[in-house]
Amino acid sequence: MIIETSRFGRVEFQREDVLTFSEGLLGFSDLRNFVLLDDPSDEIFAWLQSCEVGAIAFPVLEPELFAENYKVNLTKGDLESLKLPSADKARFFTIVTIPEDPTQMTANLKAPIILNVNDRIGRQCVLQDNHLAIREPIFAKLQQRVISNPTLSIKGQSIGMDVAVRLKAPSEQSL
Repeated sequence: MIIETSRFGRVEFQREDVLTFSEGLLGFSDLRNFVLLDDPSDEIFAWLQSCEVGAIAFPVLEPELFAENYKVNLTKGDLESLKLPSADKARFFTIVTIPEDPTQMTANLKAPIILNVNDRIGRQCVLQDNHLAIREPIFAKLQQRVISNPTLSIKGQSIGMDVAVRLKAPSEQSL
């Protein structure tokens, strides 16, 4: 399958790469099919790219990269909709907002993206924990993590190829 995206140009992927969000995402309930893209030009972020609208893609990170002890308590309904026996079988991502000044970037810890990787099902869950922020500042935390281990590729540790579609560099893409 091929989609034309505004951020990555033409992206080729397999049907089995598609993540289905039966309820869409908050504010985008009509968009149900996404692929998780591993951007070769960025070592930190992955992108949750809509298969229906090429102009819509969300930068995402796994929360453990910047939020120690991040705990998610999923409801029975959340687990059932994801076809998961427990939350420890899920992969968690947060949507990141990157303003013009990247030092002000934030992550939504209150409404993470939860993935059942085996069944390729996703859901954005609004958690009931009032201590979780919708706009958690993360720039300094990410910067500290990279400074403390400069050889660490955050994405390499974080997002496995079992989830993300690896994008080809522009010179590798077929026309």
